Amino acid sequence: MAHVRTVLHVPERRVCRLLEQPRATQRYRPSIASDEEPLKAAIIHFASEYGRYGYRRIQALLEREGWLVNHKRIERIWRQEGLKVPQKQPKRSRLWLNDGSCVRLRPCWPNHVWSYDFVMDRTHEGRAFRILVVIDEFTRECLALEVSRQLRSDDVLHCLARLFVEKGTPDYIRSDNGSEFAAHAVRDWLGKVGVKTLFIEPGSPWENGYCESFNGKMRDEKLNGELFYTLREAQVVLEMWRQEYNTFRPHSSLGQRPPAPVATLPLGAGCSPWGPPLAPSREHGLTQ
Repeated sequence: MAHVRTVLHVPERRVCRLLEQPRATQRYRPSIASDEEPLKAAIIHFASEYGRYGYRRIQALLEREGWLVNHKRIERIWRQEGLKVPQKQPKRSRLWLNDGSCVRLRPCWPNHVWSYDFVMDRTHEGRAFRILVVIDEFTRECLALEVSRQLRSDDVLHCLARLFVEKGTPDYIRSDNGSEFAAHAVRDWLGKVGVKTLFIEPGSPWENGYCESFNGKMRDEKLNGELFYTLREAQVVLEMWRQEYNTFRPHSSLGQRPPAPVATLPLGAGCSPWGPPLAPSREHGLTQ
């Protein structure tokens, strides 16, 4: 607008009429809120502290500290400061059975379905170590992160025994068909304590979606950004991150609340603390 007026020597009214642009848009001066700079500093602080959180998760942290701010304003500042939004996970297809139906055992109460899996990483000298991940699918709480150079079926049993004493026994436990999970010793012991096993189809990791989602978050937010010099350092750092994940990190599927405080809330009869009452059936298969 200013360039056209300078070159052609015409008034603003005529330029706006030719460009079909309201004059109010040229005279508008945005008003900057008094808390703009403190809010920008808080967003940058959280983005620096938790580099893989998106602006919606940052909004949950701001609201936890008492900020009352619209998500559009946070997104505007987020983009103005050049902060990077983490990429979303690709969509996965449903598990369709041979008869064309889609059946999956869905977690409906705490200790209903647990899942466990292994994640591998390396220390700085290139030596591999393994991480045993155990989560409660309903509360999304990470129950354990066991870190060791080698983890066998006996180690899985020791971890589960400790968790059963601390948390109680789940109704089901879901895993892939790895030798540590499918070993006769593990299956026989789980059967004796009354825990049913759920094995996913070979080559279908998305069937263990809750655990795979957690593994992706752990690798994205911690493993990819940390250089571990010793196994002990990996154990300490990952346990600290597990506590942060359970008690601080906002979880989108829990209304931007962390898993562990919600996991300790008492449940009403047939009710879920996340939404309307549930009417689950304690059967082996629950249709969606």
